Amino acid sequence: MGKQQFGAGIWHFATYVDRYATDGYGPPRTLIEMIDLAGQVDDLLVVDINFPFVDPDLSLDAVGKALDRNGLSVIGITPEIYTRRFAKGAFTNPDHGIRRLANEMCNEAADVVRHFGAKYVKLWPGQDGWDYPFQVDHKAVWQASMDGIGELAEQNPDLQFVIEYKPREPRVHMSYDSVSRTLLGIEKIGLPNIGILLDFGHSLYGGESPADAAQLAIDHGRLFGMDVNDNFRSWDDDLIAGSVHPIELFEFFYTLRKNNWEGVWQLDQFPFREDSVAAANSAITFLKAIETALDRLDFDAMREAQSRHDAVAALNLARKALFSTF
Repeated sequence: MGKQQFGAGIWHFATYVDRYATDGYGPPRTLIEMIDLAGQVDDLLVVDINFPFVDPDLSLDAVGKALDRNGLSVIGITPEIYTRRFAKGAFTNPDHGIRRLANEMCNEAADVVRHFGAKYVKLWPGQDGWDYPFQVDHKAVWQASMDGIGELAEQNPDLQFVIEYKPREPRVHMSYDSVSRTLLGIEKIGLPNIGILLDFGHSLYGGESPADAAQLAIDHGRLFGMDVNDNFRSWDDDLIAGSVHPIELFEFFYTLRKNNWEGVWQLDQFPFREDSVAAANSAITFLKAIETALDRLDFDAMREAQSRHDAVAALNLARKALFSTF
């Protein structure tokens, strides 16, 4: 394998608010300031950028210049189809005008993808779903979820559209809540340019095994991208990758390696109180250790142990490869 590329969502370098610290955990940062911070991270090469930009007067050329001086390129554009105007949904909104607005925003994001020569439009329809029993017609909402994404993929056959599924938040139940449900929707739509962006933390949070989820997506030819972070499984904490579940993270990357899946290893972390550059460097240092451990791991012995369902032997092999790296 060649040198592994590392990336991050540009929001990693933002400042944040929550429902308690409504004044935030630091002064707001501009997109240019976030790009300049990203440029300080060792071995970071690509970023995923939100759209529309917070500053409506910020030009694509200005963003491009900031990326260039920091040695960064764009892997994807994430349209913000989860803000207040989409409180009742983006693709599933009962208001046809709001659904059209979501479509238009995503098509504008597609043009930004083309401008930067990026790989995909990332769709995180966080407001699509429901909160209460009897609130929605489930058949209609699920169909609208598929129709909205299918329409975009048909309108832009030259681009990839990746769905980042998540169990809940902000909706109590999100339409695309698991790898299996997302794959069902993608296969029902039936277009080749729709895939999954598998967020390791979302998979944990949803009670999945991220390694198993990755294998399912790969088996269907739909794993188009991935994000890593960590959490305690009860919430989408977006902690530093490897800080809580290092063995499961190693198994996740083992699954990618044994399937010859190649792509950017991307951070989706929210360092509310930590220095964002230090948090990114910490994660990438651990990811590089995982890469080294994969080179050391005896894949034949692992396959043989797994063929016997020998948990002790398999764990011993994994631990020896991973923890001897440090």
